[in-house]
Amino acid sequence: MTYRFGSGFALGLLVLASALSGAEDFRSGQPPQAQRAAALYVPDLAKMAQPASGELRELVERYRTDKETLMKFYSVPGSTLQLRRMKEFFQAWQAKLEAMPYEPLGVEGRIDWQLMRLQMRYELGLLAREEKRAAEMASFMGFAEDIAGLQEARRQFTPVKPEQAAAALLKIRQDIEAARKVLEGEGAKPGKIVAYRAANRLGELGKTLKNWFEFYDDYDPQFGWWTREPYKKAATALDDYAKFLREKIVGVKAGEDEPIVGDPIGAEGLKLDLEHEMMPYTPDELIAVAEKEFAWCEAEWKKVAHDMGLGDDWKAALERVKHDSVAPGDQPALIAKQAYEAVGFITQRDLITVPPLAIDDWLMTMMSPERQKTNPFFLGGDRIIVSFPTESMDQQAKLDSLRANNTHFCHATVFHELIPGHHLQGWYADRFNPHRDVYYTPFYVEGWALWWEFHFWDLGFHQSPEDRAGALFWRTHRCARIIFSLNFHLGKWTPQQCIDFLVEKVGHDRHTATGEVRRSFNGDYSPLYQVGYMMGAIQLRALYADAVKGGKMTEKQFHDSVLLGGIMPIEMVRAHVLGLKLPRDYAASWKFVGEKP
Repeated sequence: MTYRFGSGFALGLLVLASALSGAEDFRSGQPPQAQRAAALYVPDLAKMAQPASGELRELVERYRTDKETLMKFYSVPGSTLQLRRMKEFFQAWQAKLEAMPYEPLGVEGRIDWQLMRLQMRYELGLLAREEKRAAEMASFMGFAEDIAGLQEARRQFTPVKPEQAAAALLKIRQDIEAARKVLEGEGAKPGKIVAYRAANRLGELGKTLKNWFEFYDDYDPQFGWWTREPYKKAATALDDYAKFLREKIVGVKAGEDEPIVGDPIGAEGLKLDLEHEMMPYTPDELIAVAEKEFAWCEAEWKKVAHDMGLGDDWKAALERVKHDSVAPGDQPALIAKQAYEAVGFITQRDLITVPPLAIDDWLMTMMSPERQKTNPFFLGGDRIIVSFPTESMDQQAKLDSLRANNTHFCHATVFHELIPGHHLQGWYADRFNPHRDVYYTPFYVEGWALWWEFHFWDLGFHQSPEDRAGALFWRTHRCARIIFSLNFHLGKWTPQQCIDFLVEKVGHDRHTATGEVRRSFNGDYSPLYQVGYMMGAIQLRALYADAVKGGKMTEKQFHDSVLLGGIMPIEMVRAHVLGLKLPRDYAASWKFVGEKP
């Protein structure tokens, strides 16, 4: 049973009693966790004793650990010393990889070798990008290297001279104030994007300076005597400068959400990132693929609207499902029921191996009102983080949250976040070929979860037209993500154009469209993250057609193999699943949607 809310409906009149509390067997045949025999959690130990398949696992783990160690030591983001030392490190790894004997390696060893070589090229490309960005900020951030120098001298155990340290802090403050004064004048100013980047860098520099100061303060009486006041003034100057950049150049206004600025990487940046993802298509070709998928969604929307008695009016169909939500307090029960429904769906059909522990060990938490501004829908992984109205929200925010987290949107994506989606995926990744998290890619991580949205649709998981509408909303949204994010990074679309596109073409409410674009561009997502959802799923769909429909293996063998291989670009998943022994000079070449999309 669900509740339908009109825009003027008073939340105080809602029936708060749970409609789900009396539902029978909401676990779809699974026992409560505490009642499952613990022996079922323990794997076949004889099989566990077999040698690991990854011939180069130790090599990859050594690289990851050594890189993490160096980054802890050279810890000032973007400093000249950090960039130089990491460049030397990646070049040394690159040379050693090229000198390794390749022919003795088997399928898995060759996959790791190819991916490590690709990773070194990518890391060096990112350093070049970082150097270019630092040069763009240099004219009004000249003091950054002085702050870095203090911390880097400490890291190398150079004895501090308190009087000199005080003089260095005074100079840093004066340089900050001088740089700000120039920008306050009539001369040229950085653009919003560069200023936004600089303001973030100032926050990092403030943390660096604080760490340096607190290491000595109190433990060295002479140091505190000389530097305490100069440090406070320098730290305040840093904070004030960052505030100035945000307010006067970026355009942040007190009491309002931060404007969406982002940091587009341009055509050359996309070329580097697409090479890293082993994607043999241009941005324009990927947009063309997304537009074809969009056309499929539009045709299906008309069918759903017709089944709902609304003719071809897909927006009316979407609006109807947005008003179909459970009462406040009932959302956790709904999410649990839908999660177990998906588990039952795949286990009854034997589509993939689902270990009992993976079924029993996921958690649920609730998302804060503040976080819902950028994540109006729920998130997932090792747990599912549920968005829903809270008592502290104002009336409109409550209604917005109800609409965004309606029953049918959730039905289409709970399994995306849990089983067989991200939770099961992460469960396997932690236990099988875990060294391959070095090659983390959204094309694998998000592509896998979205592949199951594709597959559940084809298998008839969504029985009612309302549930199919919920699924279509998300599928249309994934198409839109490719189109708006690539156009943004190519410099063709502004963030506002991206928001308008989501509202007009996908049917987002404006607040959810704004939150989606904000998290895409102002957050810490990689430039191709939003592309990875649908494009990774399309790659898996093509691989499934070859491996399963082509008669090479069963569906369960296919899905198990994908997860057992670990995290990596889907082209390398293909090599793993099909047992391809790659030549040394291998380059991305799998045209999974044809030669010319």
